[in-house]
Amino acid sequence: MSENITASQAEEEVTRMVEETTLEPTLKSEDNAAQALSQPSEAVKEATTTAEQIVTPWDVAGEVTETGEQLGINYDKLISQFGTRPIDAELLARFTEVTGHQPHILLRRGMFFSHRELTRILDRHAQKKPFYLYTGRGPSSDSMHMGHLVPFMFTKWLQDVFKCPLVIQLTDDEKFLFKSELTVEQVLKFSQTNAKDIIAIGFDLAKTFIFSDFGYVGGAFFVNVQKIARQITFNAARSTFGFTESDNIGKIAFCAIQAAPSFSNSFPHMFGKKSDIPCLIPCAIDQDPYFRLTRDAATKLKYPKPALIHSKFFPALQGPQTKMSASDPNSSIYLSDTPSQIRNKIKRYAFSGGQETMEEHRRLGGNPDVDVAYQYLGFLLEDDELYKKLAVDYRAGTLTTAEMKDLCIAEVTKLIKTMQEAKAKVTDDLVREFMNPARQFDLGFT
Repeated sequence: MSENITASQAEEEVTRMVEETTLEPTLKSEDNAAQALSQPSEAVKEATTTAEQIVTPWDVAGEVTETGEQLGINYDKLISQFGTRPIDAELLARFTEVTGHQPHILLRRGMFFSHRELTRILDRHAQKKPFYLYTGRGPSSDSMHMGHLVPFMFTKWLQDVFKCPLVIQLTDDEKFLFKSELTVEQVLKFSQTNAKDIIAIGFDLAKTFIFSDFGYVGGAFFVNVQKIARQITFNAARSTFGFTESDNIGKIAFCAIQAAPSFSNSFPHMFGKKSDIPCLIPCAIDQDPYFRLTRDAATKLKYPKPALIHSKFFPALQGPQTKMSASDPNSSIYLSDTPSQIRNKIKRYAFSGGQETMEEHRRLGGNPDVDVAYQYLGFLLEDDELYKKLAVDYRAGTLTTAEMKDLCIAEVTKLIKTMQEAKAKVTDDLVREFMNPARQFDLGFT
């Protein structure tokens, strides 16, 4: 199968004419996407697997069947396994009622699909009671990629809707502990460059605090780290994350550091000594294990439990069986990529849902549910009707793989160009201001 793909993709790169006569072969995934991202079909659910799917903060991979086929991530299974709740139509209607805003496309299309106590946050907003947002980034490379960007764009939208404070944690310490090839100097540099990517999204300076763990952890924050650490046993950390005797002790202790921003008194320069202001954490579902332990610790410490809203993974170019990875440049679209690099990556590497020949595609149609270009458009196209029509036309065979990829390239290139222009205006002084705890904040409450 991979040889066929390579040959087809090579032809596509050689001449534009090939795109009119030959399509990339269908990648034989049995996933049937619900609301644009992959969910297993009934056939997949019944298939015998030789390896279960893996979803941890460090590794993401779909199930592997007896024939060696790797499937897409089963998000329904994760909801059951992690004990979260699905975001359903009733909750979206409640969101609109409380906020006066139509849900973001990532909510409407199921990209943010799961939650823990989002209803409690909506109730607080309706009651005009304060809360804040907390999210983060592990700076492991000089540039963020689209898989990092999209959740931050959603977080910015949440801040605009709720007009609430936001704290953004840059876990440079975590990347130093978990990636043995990285030095302290490297991760510190990555924190600064990633902060520029984040600031370029347009967060409200008066309501946003960005901090590097290496630069900020201490004082009241560190007191909470230790309080949390005393509540989490080694057995709990090992059973949650799979630590072994060969893991360094910093990895085990890090959970308490990622947990600490969940509690408002970790930020006395913003919230004073108040410990009763809850937070909402937008994050990918692979981060949920950290916050299960955090919520357990919160109960023991008599702090409010953090609420969470979980996203699906922004798929790697190679398909929905894993996520974009900063360690594999050919799996990702970086915010630093040029238009030619974007075009080349999508043309050469993007998983296709098309048929092997134009004749077969016109007769049988394509499968947008496994087509990466279509899935990327689901994150980017605002027009719901256009997005639905693309799926209909692709299934009917009237829209080709090449045309779908061209649409995707245009949207991705436009977004990356906008981000690069915005980042060029982010100065070192502005980064320092976002990371300055001594400045004045406008939280919207007292």
